[in-house]
Amino acid sequence: MPLHFELVTPEKLVRSEDVHMVVVPGTEGEFGVLEGHAPFMSTIRDGAVQVYKTDGAQPELIEVRGGFAEVGENGLTVLAEHVEG
Repeated sequence: MPLHFELVTPEKLVRSEDVHMVVVPGTEGEFGVLEGHAPFMSTIRDGAVQVYKTDGAQPELIEVRGGFAEVGENGLTVLAEHVEG
């Protein structure tokens, strides 16, 4: 089953899609999220969110600055202060 991923800034919804895995630059280190991950919340540091659309695919890199990441029943939501591009 896919992981539902949303990337949001204070201005808009940047991304909302089903993906295989997302690696997030947490302040305590990077962490990967797959479907079924336990509920979790973390602050994020400046860096690249790595989005893997399918198993074994090359990641799409999305540069973010600050914010929070939350894993819940509905998937992963990254609330970034700023998204590059």
